[in-house]
Amino acid sequence: GCAGVLERSREQLLRQTCEAVVLGVLHPRTAISLVLQVLSDAGSLLSCCLNAACMALLDAGLPLATLFCGVTCALQPDGTILLDPTARQEQEARAVLTFAIASSERKVLMATTKGSCSVEEMQQCLAAAQRAASTIFQFYRDSVRRRYSKC
Repeated sequence: GCAGVLERSREQLLRQTCEAVVLGVLHPRTAISLVLQVLSDAGSLLSCCLNAACMALLDAGLPLATLFCGVTCALQPDGTILLDPTARQEQEARAVLTFAIASSERKVLMATTKGSCSVEEMQQCLAAAQRAASTIFQFYRDSVRRRYSKC
């Protein structure tokens, strides 16, 4: 179907994040097209798209300044932070925050939020996302190792 405002917003966030890490100056006059097809949405869709985009860029052998991963946090009404929330947990949450975290120094490349939260709660979510990023980067390493160790 036609892309709506939400899809265009997601596309723009993905584009800006990818453009921040791809070393395009090494390949002038080269177009890079990244197609992500959403088959189902069980929650944490933007972070899933970010992780798929990074793995696709990595698999394509594009030169990257750093790897990145997406982490979604849901801030529950009682203040509990859930990582990788389901669609239902996102609906019940007071705020849903998604971060793109760089592998180098765990810097934030992109942050978006839906709902309201305090500065302290956002910092807590960011700290949780940065800790979770280590697990995702380990998954990247294991996946690449499995893919390229086959002869």
